[in-house]
Amino acid sequence: KGGTGKDRLALSIISRAIESGSLVPGGTVVEGTSGSTGISLASICRVMGFECVIVMPDDQATEKVEMLRNLGAKVIQVKTASIANPNHYVNVARKIANETKGGFFSDQFENQANFETHYLTTAKEIWNQCK
Repeated sequence: KGGTGKDRLALSIISRAIESGSLVPGGTVVEGTSGSTGISLASICRVMGFECVIVMPDDQATEKVEMLRNLGAKVIQVKTASIANPNHYVNVARKIANETKGGFFSDQFENQANFETHYLTTAKEIWNQCK
């Protein structure tokens, strides 16, 4: 427990990637995000010694970008585009991860660790608060 739901899922994604060998020492975590998950990933990467690259739409708050950079993340802003467009921030992140030696695309929207973390922790907390 502890931290935000995003902190928990980011830690779970990174931990599972390390366990599976998808993320190796000195590796780079890459994610396409509009903010909160990126902040969690950048924080965890900083503590664990991984590089972090965050790709986000260029219409996000300056404060988010500054926070990500202050946490040590490299921030790449791209024009807003449809998910079907190869220039969509998630697609750009996937491409960067694939082209980066030691790159790991955390893929928050499709990563099973995201769903399982919420199922095992967040859902129970919400349920208990409803009692």
